Amino acid sequence: MKKLMKIFVALICSLGLVSVAYSAQPEENKPQKKKQAPTAQHAPQPTTGHVTGAGAGPKKTSMGAYEGKKGQTSMGASQGQKGKKGQTPMEASQGQKGKKGQTPMEASQVQTGKAAKGGKVTGPGKAGEAATATTTGKTAAAGTAKAGKPLKAQKFNLPKQPNTAKAPPVKFQPNKHIEGSQNWQGQQYTVFRNYKSEWHDQNWWHSHHSNIVFVFGAPYYWNAGYWFPAWGYNPNAYYAWDGPIYGYNHLPPDQVIANAQAALQQQGYYQGEVDGLLGPLTRDAIANYQRDHGLYTTSTIDQPTLRSLGMA
Repeated sequence: MKKLMKIFVALICSLGLVSVAYSAQPEENKPQKKKQAPTAQHAPQPTTGHVTGAGAGPKKTSMGAYEGKKGQTSMGASQGQKGKKGQTPMEASQGQKGKKGQTPMEASQVQTGKAAKGGKVTGPGKAGEAATATTTGKTAAAGTAKAGKPLKAQKFNLPKQPNTAKAPPVKFQPNKHIEGSQNWQGQQYTVFRNYKSEWHDQNWWHSHHSNIVFVFGAPYYWNAGYWFPAWGYNPNAYYAWDGPIYGYNHLPPDQVIANAQAALQQQGYYQGEVDGLLGPLTRDAIANYQRDHGLYTTSTIDQPTLRSLGMA
């Protein structure tokens, strides 16, 4: 009986020793599922794209984050971009390679630095330059007239026969007055206010006016600085305009008209042919120019218009 008790006590002691030995075994050797070490709440997760140069594997920190290249912050290391040494997190996150010392905004621009440096105007700007050049040209022309530097008169080689399809003949209207001339104030417009068409034969015209010229076969007489149609001198004469035409530099009416057409072409108002005819297209161009420059719309060649054009 005593022998059995000894055996039983020995078994109990052996079980106790085994239990104590098992309890003292390290945690990592226990037959349990291994758990990963807890990571910091804000530590970035490792990615497969963070492989560094040859033979240099990523270094694991105590926070479980993977560090990228030397000098990057934790935010910079988590980016897929390759930032230069010393870049801020925002710079490192940009897809562009900014120069050293650039601000984050500069680094984020897509080749805007060069455009800003050049300061060159692109295609639309040229359009804008063309508009400015046109305005400048008009101002320069007005300035030339005010400065008393008239354009040099030219002598054009004009056709001998008028193009009646382009400038149809006007019909004689007895005692016709210039429409709207009663509203044109100033001494320079007196000749328009006083004009009325008259029909006389050759003897009458020669007895009253010594200076008569022929343009396209039609006679014009000179009076008070203007050329006028001499209605009746030649009953079949062709006139494109019934009214005064300002004369300067001793030029006949067709050459005065041609010089005005050329000046209006340079200013962009007249797109027709320089033919010396005061037809509808030329009268419209003159009227548009006069309206744009604050002149009375006479639709013909007068002294204030030629002066504004820099011709007289």
